[in-house]
Amino acid sequence: MDAIVRFAEHAASVRYEDLPGDTVSAAETFILDTVGVGFGGSSGPMAGELAACQAVAPAGEKGARVWSHGRRVGPAAAALCNAYQVHNAEFDCLHEGAVAHVMSAVVPAAMAEAEAVGRVDGRRFIAAVAAGVDIASNIGLASASGLRFFRPATVGAFGAAAAVGNLRGFDRERMVNALSFAYGQLCGTMQAHEEGSMLLAMQVGFNARNGVVACDLAGAGFSGPLNVLEGRFGFYRLFEAGGDPQAAAATLGEVWRVMELAHKPFPSGRATHGLVDACLELARRHGIRAEAIASIEARAPALISQLVGRPPRPDMDTNYARLCARYVAARALLAGTVALDDFTPEACRDETSQRLAAKIAILVREDCDPHKLVPIGVTVEMEDGARHEIELAEVYGAPGRPMSREAQLEKFRANCRAAARPLAQDAVERLITTLSNLRDVDDVGISVADVLARS
Repeated sequence: MDAIVRFAEHAASVRYEDLPGDTVSAAETFILDTVGVGFGGSSGPMAGELAACQAVAPAGEKGARVWSHGRRVGPAAAALCNAYQVHNAEFDCLHEGAVAHVMSAVVPAAMAEAEAVGRVDGRRFIAAVAAGVDIASNIGLASASGLRFFRPATVGAFGAAAAVGNLRGFDRERMVNALSFAYGQLCGTMQAHEEGSMLLAMQVGFNARNGVVACDLAGAGFSGPLNVLEGRFGFYRLFEAGGDPQAAAATLGEVWRVMELAHKPFPSGRATHGLVDACLELARRHGIRAEAIASIEARAPALISQLVGRPPRPDMDTNYARLCARYVAARALLAGTVALDDFTPEACRDETSQRLAAKIAILVREDCDPHKLVPIGVTVEMEDGARHEIELAEVYGAPGRPMSREAQLEKFRANCRAAARPLAQDAVERLITTLSNLRDVDDVGISVADVLARS
């Protein structure tokens, strides 16, 4: 029996009462983070144009709205646009083991469904998101290889379909068909990552939309192929170079993957964060001044070099720069952190940043799993001959080194300030209170989605 059946059983059966208290709290924490990032992403590259594009988001009298822009479109189109906004600033949380931004498709798809249907309470919403995160994370965790396709997009489709199907009350048969139709629509080329194209975030949006469409088809009685994970032309043969989904499925209902998510403290690819974290920690410990640095050497798994080892360029655009570890680390050392305005065209061309980035080398280490983001070692050589070293087994934002609640909320507020149409401060604080107590909300569409749309 294909593992998709076990995944479907779990996705269909999850209820709020099944979730331990700490799992509920984690879900609320990362729903808050994802909504904030998506709201901030409303001012990202081409977000407004995407929301206005009739081919992508045709207007309709009913449905859901694009966050901050307020345009009412069908649920599938809203899921696409809002998922694009979540990922376009590279500020969204992720499951590091799965190497996937599992909330980025799940939350926009579930929110679009909740707004379109109405009367979805917070407890149902939390359960659906937890189910979607479990499906997306475990399908990613089961992979035995590095990234062949853009995994945040591909597993996001399964997660979005699981969450929406859960909200619609699908039984196992319909959930299997929903996941099957999600598989049939998968997309996510790594070429977009290679070139730093906005298509990268758009692919997360496509798969959020496809998850909604998959549920529409399954709900209408259409059926798809069964062996979509382990079949001859299944996911682990075409999209991944092997995997063990049966082992991952065995954890369902016992390990809740939302507990394992990592925050992003900086608006750049998570693979840049190890170098940034190490550089900032060394600067704090030793009072390092950026202008006194002679060279920096980072030793990291092969995945780091693959994802963010690209050379800095004076003509790079925002999307490329967010995935250039040397540039991101240089900006961190110069300013003491990394912020949204470090990726403007002017910042990317800054000569001081370019000179410092050119002093950084990223070497592939052979003593670790090449498909992971840690460990990472960094050595900073100073002009006066001093040498400072650090080794990180976990990166800031991971479950073992979490952001403080204060830092999480400041990130949320910063994203609200960066939105296309920022919320008033009192509205921001009300939204924080609502999302932090989502289990007590009577109607998520009114309490959350409507607020984001009416900003």
